[in-house]
Amino acid sequence: MIAHLKGQLTYKSPEYTIVDVNGVGYQVFTPLSTYYALPGLGQTVSLRVHTRVREDELKLFGFLTEEEQTIFQKLITINKVGPRVALGILSGMSPADFISAVMNNDAARLSTIPGVGKKTAERLTLEMKDKLADLALEMQHHPEATPKQGFYDDALSALINLGYKKPEAEKALKTIYNQNGKDANLEDLIKESLNIL
Repeated sequence: MIAHLKGQLTYKSPEYTIVDVNGVGYQVFTPLSTYYALPGLGQTVSLRVHTRVREDELKLFGFLTEEEQTIFQKLITINKVGPRVALGILSGMSPADFISAVMNNDAARLSTIPGVGKKTAERLTLEMKDKLADLALEMQHHPEATPKQGFYDDALSALINLGYKKPEAEKALKTIYNQNGKDANLEDLIKESLNIL
């Protein structure tokens, strides 16, 4: 099983990316959060990978963060939630926001994600709670990991992947974060930080 890919990014789109590893191009399906954080074409990218093997297909799903991969892998164990819906969920909500919605039985919030209907949202709040208990506990033990902290970490990872040094990236992100506060989303954090850098 392929668990990790590191190579040159030769193609990227909101649906999938192609990573060239020693002359072999791997098609990797990614959530939007990963897509927005990818470096430029021709640069090195490192992705955590979930390999899905079926009789008639072999698909790779890639993530920049451990939380995204963990949630994806737990989501696809839920009845009627396939990889496409799981990617849609991760594209529509940060890992911390998703965990918060599940733990608070907020099916209404989950059903705002495209592709997630009312029944699926209710099933997620019921069946994902136990599966996410460890992750939720981890976030409670790190009080700085507020729902938006997921965006902050993802944005920091993206900037480092783009070649910026961690202290510089953190300084830029904190500036944007302090300006925008709760209104900051992942894409804006990255774009505005790049303007500062």
